[in-house]
Amino acid sequence: MMTQQELEKYLWGAATALRGTIDAGDYKQYIFPLMFFKRISDVYDEEFENALAESDGDLEYAAYAENHNFLIPEGAHWNDVREITTNIGLALQNAMRAIEKANPDTLDGIFGDASWTNKDRLTDAMLTNLIEHYSQHKLNLKNVPDDKLGNAYEYLIKKFADDSGHTAAEFYTNRTVVKLMTMIMDPQPGESVYDPTCGSGGLLLNCALHLKDEGKEYRTLKLYGQEINLLTSAIARMNMFMHGIEEFDIVRGNTLSNPGLLENDELKKFNVILANPPYSIKSWDRKAFESDPHGRNVWGTPPQGCADYAFQQHIQKSLDLGNGRSISLWPHGILFRDAETEMRKKMIEQDQVECVIGLGPNLFYNSPMEACLLITKTNKEEHKKGKVLIINAVKEVSHDRTSTFLDENNIDKIITAYRNHSDVDGFCKVISINEILSKNASLNMAQYVSNVANDNLQINVTDAFVKWEDSGNQLNIAMTKMLEGAL
Repeated sequence: MMTQQELEKYLWGAATALRGTIDAGDYKQYIFPLMFFKRISDVYDEEFENALAESDGDLEYAAYAENHNFLIPEGAHWNDVREITTNIGLALQNAMRAIEKANPDTLDGIFGDASWTNKDRLTDAMLTNLIEHYSQHKLNLKNVPDDKLGNAYEYLIKKFADDSGHTAAEFYTNRTVVKLMTMIMDPQPGESVYDPTCGSGGLLLNCALHLKDEGKEYRTLKLYGQEINLLTSAIARMNMFMHGIEEFDIVRGNTLSNPGLLENDELKKFNVILANPPYSIKSWDRKAFESDPHGRNVWGTPPQGCADYAFQQHIQKSLDLGNGRSISLWPHGILFRDAETEMRKKMIEQDQVECVIGLGPNLFYNSPMEACLLITKTNKEEHKKGKVLIINAVKEVSHDRTSTFLDENNIDKIITAYRNHSDVDGFCKVISINEILSKNASLNMAQYVSNVANDNLQINVTDAFVKWEDSGNQLNIAMTKMLEGAL
């Protein structure tokens, strides 16, 4: 059995074969489908071998008794494609489509729409190298259990995000922020969890893994998501299967113009919603939202240049009225921008905001901006009604040489403050909604909780160097983008 590190090195090794011929941002559309194809082929063989062992070698009985998680039609197995020496891309494409067709309820469209037959990008020699690389090890359950493969899959998602640069944000959210968001929502067995812009499914998966880590029944959690990008939605579905999660429903489509999760002709309602929506998008159908058939414009219609509150209203309208709770990751501007004052005022007046948490810079992927978490509840506890907890955790960030993240101490401090729901000087404060409304409905945390005094504390040489190096990296990224735009 491979170690976690060996597995990750082995899986990433396939991507290195594509360097120089395919853009880094496109690796994922080839590597993930190949990896999934190999996994289900190896598990298919393993299931037959198990049936054969149980039947004492009776081939006929084993063929009758075997119970496959996914069907693989004749001629569509990994080993069938491995025997092909010409037009390998076509053979791969045909095999993947045959598997999708044989499993319409679970695998329809899961292999994405990569152009396997484009020999200018993928020669037969290159595909042979990829297939032979993956053929070195069996990716069955005995050799690579779900949790180990799932961790490796998340490792690849992070690696592809690093390689693809600014395009990464659409399918990757900082995993330490994901952990914080999951702990705050604290999903319970049997609850429904929804992500309206689910990317590669990290927020949803973490809810199941959170329960698993606590020793609770995670398989009863109902996971739902929607994702506009075909490839990214396919990656999310593969991500679920790679982690051994089978009870989920991820639909493809535009959440604002065509919400795909409906029940009785209304938006489906969920106990928990976690989201990292695309921020400040300008290309959206504002006109249609003015008379939204699903009644999502409860607070008003956002400006054309910024659809943030369209997503936030979609989230609120999708919450269970009994115990619905949401957490969404946004830039700080959503807390105080003038163009959204009236919508923010209605949101606060309806007493649906439970907490606002300010996070530090560089936690958005490849962006130096500061982020915040907006937490809402449809039915706040009695002692929280008429109040909002403001947590100014901008200083609670950690750094290493290449990344910014929340470490265990950062997360513990934020979680403790959230659960205690009480004042901590220079860190958090409980504010009445009347006070917030008197300040033009601004949730700008600096107005309520200042930790400026912390700036006067001396930092050690290592921290200073990391901050200096990080600033240099951000400058390099900005300069590169500027030069790319000038070419």
